[in-house]
Amino acid sequence: MAMTTKQRVLYRQGTGFWRMTAKWVLFFGAVSLLDGGLLRSWGYAVIWPVIGLVLWVPFGIGVVWYSKKDQLVTLTTHELRVRRKRLSMENVNLLHVARLWLEGRSTADDQPVPEWRRFDRVVWVPLRDGRAFGVEFRDPAAFAEVFGAFAVAACGGPDIVRARAAAETYPQPRPIRARSADSGGSWPDVLDIFTT
Repeated sequence: MAMTTKQRVLYRQGTGFWRMTAKWVLFFGAVSLLDGGLLRSWGYAVIWPVIGLVLWVPFGIGVVWYSKKDQLVTLTTHELRVRRKRLSMENVNLLHVARLWLEGRSTADDQPVPEWRRFDRVVWVPLRDGRAFGVEFRDPAAFAEVFGAFAVAACGGPDIVRARAAAETYPQPRPIRARSADSGGSWPDVLDIFTT
């Protein structure tokens, strides 16, 4: 029987499905209790959970959750997983990640990582072939901290990273775009790198 080594999980982000569902249940449950206990009778209050269930499918799942399904991300010491797609760390330019982390910069813009606010934001992951793909995070600074520290350790430490960055040359990562200018969009294609 083949032996498998368990990969250490460095960072995990869910889609927020259960959190969204819990908020949905709490809201319509509170409205039902308010209607049945204070305003009208319990016979009228029963309709609110039914309304919540009917609205939950098209809006809760179809609108809220579906737009965030690609935020299911897991970072391990060997790979980055976005939903069911996997990207090996061997294809990631960890030296570039480590150098940017030590300099406090990001590949998205000139705003320092510690100043990133907690809201949905695309973090670019540079590859060895010069491409970079974007992954959306709800807390991008937390992911950048974990990924940056991992990259520095994987490259041998801060001193080795600075020495290698000064000596080695590699193509500047260019973001992958999902659509051409003719289609009217330029959002980063999160999964394009996994299918090429």
